[in-house]
Amino acid sequence: MTVNQLHRWDVSPAEAREIQLGLAARVVTLNEVGPVRFVAGTDISSVIRRSGPARGAVVVLTFPELELVEVKTAEMEVNFPYVPGLLSFREAPVVLAAWEKLKTDPDLLFVDGQGLAHPRRMGIACHLGLLLDKPTIGCAKSRLIGDCTPPEAKGGSYCHLTDHGEVVGAALRTRDGVKPVYVSIGHKIDLESAIAWTLRCSPRCRLPEPARLAHQAAGRWLAETEPH
Repeated sequence: MTVNQLHRWDVSPAEAREIQLGLAARVVTLNEVGPVRFVAGTDISSVIRRSGPARGAVVVLTFPELELVEVKTAEMEVNFPYVPGLLSFREAPVVLAAWEKLKTDPDLLFVDGQGLAHPRRMGIACHLGLLLDKPTIGCAKSRLIGDCTPPEAKGGSYCHLTDHGEVVGAALRTRDGVKPVYVSIGHKIDLESAIAWTLRCSPRCRLPEPARLAHQAAGRWLAETEPH
């Protein structure tokens, strides 16, 4: 799979913020999701030290069956400093390295992280969406910015997440009684469609199946596979 080279990665935090501001204007917030045969998820293993090796993973599943098709991983050194709001400059390169190994072309991508729910409206889901030119959904386990009231306990309930009066995402309860996930636009999708796709891909667990399996692959609990 190809990756659009939109900028350099060997930049300072100040340069990274300027890149984010420039890219934010290019994010598409209209629904451009077409027929979906394959859904993908990405994740990266935690980098405990400020620098060191990280493992990124991409998994691809069929839709609507959500059967595993392909798993690809990559490892590389992470040298960009840990700066809140700039995590995509630490995490995206290793995810992209795994993406380039894929043989299956996904139609929709779930990213474990924020999209528009970000101080500069450029979380890793937006960043990857632009680099890959794919409809992309940010689905985070915790909130970065914004205010919301807790959604009702019933699965499918959600409340909008707002930041300075702007709706930037939603707190969504995917299953009855579980903690909400934080869904936001990544690229080429609107928020209501992102919520609907998150629910479609979360039939059994709190997290969408592509994101859940990507977490396992990044943590070495799921081995690489070839499409069959």
